[in-house]
Amino acid sequence: MKNIFTFLLLISSIANAQYTVKGIMSPKIEKSDWIILYKLEGTKQIFVNNTSIKGDSIDINGKKEFAGNFELKIPSSAKSGAYRINYRLEGASFVDFFYNKEDVSFVFNPDYPEQSIDFLESSENKLFNEYIETISIAQQQVDSIQVAVLQNPNLDLKSHYKKAKKNVDSIQNKFIDISKKKYVAPFIKANLRSNPKGVLTSVNDYMSNLKNSYFNALDFSNKTLMNSSFLTNKILEYVFYINFSDDKKTQQKLFKQSLETVLSKIDSQPYKKDVIEFLIEEFEASKNLEIIDYLFDNQYNKLPENLQDKKFKSEKVALFITEVGRIAPDFSWKENDKTFNLSTLNDAENYVLVFWSTSCSHCLREIPLLHSYMENKKNIKVIAFALEDDSFVWENYSKTNLLGWHNVLGLNKWQNKISRTYQVSSTPSYFVLDKNKKIIAKPNEIKDVKAFFDKK
Repeated sequence: MKNIFTFLLLISSIANAQYTVKGIMSPKIEKSDWIILYKLEGTKQIFVNNTSIKGDSIDINGKKEFAGNFELKIPSSAKSGAYRINYRLEGASFVDFFYNKEDVSFVFNPDYPEQSIDFLESSENKLFNEYIETISIAQQQVDSIQVAVLQNPNLDLKSHYKKAKKNVDSIQNKFIDISKKKYVAPFIKANLRSNPKGVLTSVNDYMSNLKNSYFNALDFSNKTLMNSSFLTNKILEYVFYINFSDDKKTQQKLFKQSLETVLSKIDSQPYKKDVIEFLIEEFEASKNLEIIDYLFDNQYNKLPENLQDKKFKSEKVALFITEVGRIAPDFSWKENDKTFNLSTLNDAENYVLVFWSTSCSHCLREIPLLHSYMENKKNIKVIAFALEDDSFVWENYSKTNLLGWHNVLGLNKWQNKISRTYQVSSTPSYFVLDKNKKIIAKPNEIKDVKAFFDKK
């Protein structure tokens, strides 16, 4: 009974063991004193714990340097997986690592975390880092030989290439064997580059081989890979770097082709949904509306309806509703007891929609300048949308000073529904529309409005 009791206590202590994540960053970062620990699940970050950064003086290569250090407890219930610590809001700001029921500690430069990280504790992370460093050097040798031949096809480097490729294959097989039963095993296997058997002499052949073999080692059904940043990083590399062109039109075509290829590899519908949302947000940064529309129309909207996030979709639609290239949101108003709609106006080739206010000093300076500039522009019509708390001042001002314009009163000022739809945060705000009411420019000031039409 005593032995059984001791055994049960041992099992219980193992099951409830708490592990730690320790980090040292040198130099210590300014304007931030916090660390947040997340678990990566698909394309999401799930909060686990947080702590503060403490300053301390440490010995680096015989010199005393001021560094930051932190320690986080990982709950005993935490599952093995890919984890991330965040330490600031901008620039290089996170470190990814694997956790598999062991303490993890590392040192890194917060400005170059990926290049500088060195693991002091954690067999899983030490093994993976050793693999990445070793295979990268070997792969660089293969690539340098390949590049040399592409630059000069007359070079005879076949035997050198064969030897370098054999070295890469040997290293890959060695680490696959070492990592058996380790959490990092799928990552090592999936990281394999499919180098051609022989050196290629044509750039087109090289790029074709790179694209066609890119996904050979990637398993989009492996949940360990899915719940990390590994697959999403590979997707970004394929979409934005492997498929690249300096020509804008060609690039858009390549984006669509590469997205089609990537998403066709994913069978799990929930994961595909997460990846599509992730990609939409990536293209959001460059305001690539054509590709965002493509992803919604050809991918997101074809997901099972119960998976589609209506809030996500409506937020993205609202976010880009007044970007250049979009049809301006419609609204109506009355002039002399007659109702007008923006969408059906047909009295000009171009329109300037300006949101302004009689209580705005900038507006009272720019609106008269705009009126003077537009007096002889017969093919341009101004729609002046006034954001007011009441109509009194506006009625007198518009009747006296804004003859020949479409004058619209928008009550409730900043809470006005139309101004919120157009995401107006300051006045005056300008939108230039073509005759079909497509937004073709968003000038910042009156001088930008003039510059736009003067160059036409």
